Amino acid sequence: MVKLFIATVATILTALPLLSYPPHPKPYYHSLFLSPSLSDNATISHHLFTLTRRPHSASTPANAAAAAHVFSTLTSLGIPTRLTSYPVSLSFPLSRSLTLTPPPPAPPTTFTLTQETYPDDPYADVASEVLPTFHAYAKSGTVIGQVAYVNYGRVEDYAVLENMGVNVSGCIVLARYGEIYRGDIVENAYEAGAKGVIVYSDKKDYGGGAEGKGFPDDRWMPATGVQVGSVFNGAGDPTTPGWASGEGCERLTDDEVEAGGDVPLIPSLPVSAADGEVILRAIGGKVAGDDWRGGEDVPVYRVGPGPGVLNLGYTGQNIISTIQNVIGVIEGAEEPDRYVILGNHRDAWTFGAVDPNSGTAALLEVAQRLEKLQKKGWKPRRTIIFCNWDAEEYGLVGSTEWVEENREMLASRVVAYLNVDCAVRGAGFKASATPQLDHLIMQATQQVEDPDNSSQTIYESWVGTTNHPSIGRLGGGGSDYAAFVQHIGVPSADVSFGGAYPVYHSMYDDFIWMQNFGDPMFKRHVAVASIWGLVALRLADEEFLPFDYISYTNELQKSAEDLKVEVSGKSISLSPLLRSIEKLKTAATKIDIERKVLFEFAMEENKVWQSIWKNQPLKVRELNDRLMMAERAFTDREGLLGRPWYKHLIYAPSKHNDYGSKSFPGIDDAIEKAKSLTTAESWYSVQHEVWRVTRVITHASLVLGGQLT
Repeated sequence: MVKLFIATVATILTALPLLSYPPHPKPYYHSLFLSPSLSDNATISHHLFTLTRRPHSASTPANAAAAAHVFSTLTSLGIPTRLTSYPVSLSFPLSRSLTLTPPPPAPPTTFTLTQETYPDDPYADVASEVLPTFHAYAKSGTVIGQVAYVNYGRVEDYAVLENMGVNVSGCIVLARYGEIYRGDIVENAYEAGAKGVIVYSDKKDYGGGAEGKGFPDDRWMPATGVQVGSVFNGAGDPTTPGWASGEGCERLTDDEVEAGGDVPLIPSLPVSAADGEVILRAIGGKVAGDDWRGGEDVPVYRVGPGPGVLNLGYTGQNIISTIQNVIGVIEGAEEPDRYVILGNHRDAWTFGAVDPNSGTAALLEVAQRLEKLQKKGWKPRRTIIFCNWDAEEYGLVGSTEWVEENREMLASRVVAYLNVDCAVRGAGFKASATPQLDHLIMQATQQVEDPDNSSQTIYESWVGTTNHPSIGRLGGGGSDYAAFVQHIGVPSADVSFGGAYPVYHSMYDDFIWMQNFGDPMFKRHVAVASIWGLVALRLADEEFLPFDYISYTNELQKSAEDLKVEVSGKSISLSPLLRSIEKLKTAATKIDIERKVLFEFAMEENKVWQSIWKNQPLKVRELNDRLMMAERAFTDREGLLGRPWYKHLIYAPSKHNDYGSKSFPGIDDAIEKAKSLTTAESWYSVQHEVWRVTRVITHASLVLGGQLT
């Protein structure tokens, strides 16, 4: 036995000179990545200026030019890059009209439905390229009806109206942007019996109130600014739900798409604050509550219906158009079949300085820094993939088609997906993630200087006076992480600076707004790139994946406690769910200990033993695979009831707000239905959903444990 051991050691020592090690350990390169000498805010600024010179919505020549810029930049860095194209169904406006007939003797008002340029606007020469204000995938038709005001158009807003004795059936409703996804505003209106929907940007929410000055004098939305956007409630090409769109592929007809329930069944239009105020003045009836009212300088908010009458006309056209994803790959040196993906979309409704090209500029900054690391000898352990998506604004189309096309390979190989959409909206760091990435993100922010206060780290400013930073969850469908998290179950994160910004999806989201108000010195862009890249480097380079599933179990326990309140007094047992969470906690604790033991063994000073460990990588690989695949176990092949594309049973969009995130979404949907129906059968459905979630959590604990039953 001793002779065998000596012979084994001798063999390893003989082979040692042949092993190829980088000139520096990985942490050296990670710290170098954060060095000011490698970052360049002037280059980021140049990228953003170039990308936003013209409006570039999906499938336009300007967007193809933006794709060419991303492609050429990545290629110039020595990153093998390709264009992946898809023919998809996109929506375009053909005609729009809106006329208000107020009570006599006031004359009718026909709205121009335009956004205005301003004096010395540097983009006035290309303003005509901005698409007319519209809602993508809106229902075509002409409707006439009294107007009623419905606040934000939420389900609870209609409940308030019902309590006031106000019936909006047969009306055209006026809703303000601000709380829920516009597609859900339209759907909720349809469910309430409305004929059509007008959505406006209230001055209280977007115009800075009575004292607010519109852009370019201040950061606020001008009175004529309009927030456009999609009202599609699904993900991907509406004509290819669940499969990738390709030449000659199977497609649903427009009638089949409409029958699927993800496109609106009544017409809608977005309008400006100025137009919204004109309509408000034509509404009578009861006075709205204080929380439904705007600023002091606007008319009294009444709910109607009428006496003002709206005539709304919209005609749209769906056209099969070509979109282009740009994909760049830095191949891993040791585990090329394990992928860390960085994603950002490129298409914009108008100029897109914030949404999305602040993120695109940051993506290119990360790529440039990694190219500099490569010149210094760094090679990633795992493959890093840069994805610049197209047609996100229409409904996450580019990313969804790519994930659907590559589903099986991605499901078996992706370590994590790291998304940045609007990288910079203003000050203040924000992050959302699946919970096993929480600590990794926090650790990254502890290493990056706050761009607005050099005396502290981003983590210190993020935490503030609290003990723990607030990290959101990726249940909403607001960006390209949706297909990764909610469809195939990939650990994911999304980071940014700033919260909501007033010129969102308007023609004033341009380089001047960013330069003057969003990030004048482009330091926040540099900081986003630093955090984004550092998290990617650790996921790509660390031999043991830095996932923390104990954090996940803590989050699940909190969500289960919230459920107790929801089902209180009902014959619903949460015991199976609570037991499954305990099993997951046990498995998470065991794999954490197992990882620590392996790590300590690997780091022992005895180089012979370390070499033996180096030549037995399968144990580390197997442990990492369990950490990687546990998130997949939270998915169910049948998906959510009535929403089969959403496979994840822990996180998904709220049923009545696509932007909102819900824990245990299937249980939440069932509770909402049961509260409405109040039948024994409906509450039995709640218990069924509890069992479904119990099963996927149990599956995740088995994956972490790595042993067959």
